[in-house]
Amino acid sequence: MRTTIIAAVLAASCLTLAACSADGVQAKDAKPKASSSFDCDDASVPQADWVKHCQAASKKPSKAMALGKTAKTAGAQNPAGGETGGGGLEVTPTSVLYAKKAMGYTSEHGVYAIITVKDRASEAAAAESAPIEGGGWQWIAPDGQAVAEGEGYASSIVPNGFESGGMVQAGTYRWTSKAFDISDKQRGGTLLYTDGAGKAYRWTVPATDTGPELSKLKKGMAGNYG
Repeated sequence: MRTTIIAAVLAASCLTLAACSADGVQAKDAKPKASSSFDCDDASVPQADWVKHCQAASKKPSKAMALGKTAKTAGAQNPAGGETGGGGLEVTPTSVLYAKKAMGYTSEHGVYAIITVKDRASEAAAAESAPIEGGGWQWIAPDGQAVAEGEGYASSIVPNGFESGGMVQAGTYRWTSKAFDISDKQRGGTLLYTDGAGKAYRWTVPATDTGPELSKLKKGMAGNYG
């Protein structure tokens, strides 16, 4: 009788405490399991929970896309709160132009790779993530070397009609351009963009001039390229 009572008390205790072993004794190493249905896209999720469940996975680069494919990204971070600010930003690299000289500047490493990008804000104003936030654009060469946007004189290559930077208002889009100073052997690399949430997106870039905005890009440089 006494044994039965003790077993009943232990079983009842296990209902209010952590997981118990089969004989009614609380398991020492029992740990709560993370929910497999955790929604990392839910804007109402507390920042601490998002970091715990989603941050590591979000920093893994996505599969490389072709130029012209759109990535739905997060806007730049809010410096005050440290959380992702603004609305979502649809980012679409479309065209590439290679030039040894562009807009009065000569490539230090061999050639400039100039990319046109269309940014579109959806439900709220948003901006691209900046390098100071741990985001922004990089050119990943075939040998694996990473080249940041605008290194050297590449930062001064801003074709008319493809001005870079700035906030994109909700329901609108704007064209920007990204320039990288690379060697001839580094043509045909991978374009990588990291958004305000730390997630990376990649596009495969052909080794020759291509894209629907190519003629507009050349016109925007007023013929000052080659």
